[in-house]
Amino acid sequence: MILPLSPLNDFDVAKAKKVAAKDLSAEEKIKAAAKKIFTQKGFAATRTRDIAEEAGMNLALLNYYFRSKQKLFDIIMLENFKKLIHGIVIEVVDENASMEQKLEKVVEAYIDFLILNPDLPFFILNELRNNPAAIASTISDEINQVRNNFFKQLQKGDKKSKLPPMEPFHFLANMIGLTVFPFVGKPMLQRVTNVSDAKFNALMQERKKLIPVWMKAIMSMKGN
Repeated sequence: MILPLSPLNDFDVAKAKKVAAKDLSAEEKIKAAAKKIFTQKGFAATRTRDIAEEAGMNLALLNYYFRSKQKLFDIIMLENFKKLIHGIVIEVVDENASMEQKLEKVVEAYIDFLILNPDLPFFILNELRNNPAAIASTISDEINQVRNNFFKQLQKGDKKSKLPPMEPFHFLANMIGLTVFPFVGKPMLQRVTNVSDAKFNALMQERKKLIPVWMKAIMSMKGN
């Protein structure tokens, strides 16, 4: 059971409003701090005081904006998922695009997003392990669009791209593995291959072209 933070008294509310009026980016600072702490510790181990300290603000201001740790977590999850899913949905619901074109655009959108949000996979994986139902419900509307369009196209196959039907589960498992794992395994991969951050990002740009080629080869194999 998630308990709300203690009610604010009149002094705390007035003080929080005064600070907020001076600093219009306070809400964004809190969300950025929360994302960092949630990523490092996970939801259960994170205290609202930890988030406030990371943001350089008092607990009353965090309370004023978000009221509870659960609400703050839900907002961050929803915002990040929607940023990623929305960009993908735009591409996959285009009825005029071939499977090959959609694949290339989805991979590009995925990698661009992960380069800008490299900690997000850790954040998501941690919560998938602890609370998969909550994550699934967060993106249900966006996922329904993908199911209704892209999944059906996968199951039918695509004559334009000369690709046979493929089970959506296999497609997603392969694509997510090829795009997300390098970011999850970045510290190990960099150490083993002696790759710098700049080189890593360059390799991720290269994978934008390579992953669609690999995926099309997998999809073209018999017995899928």
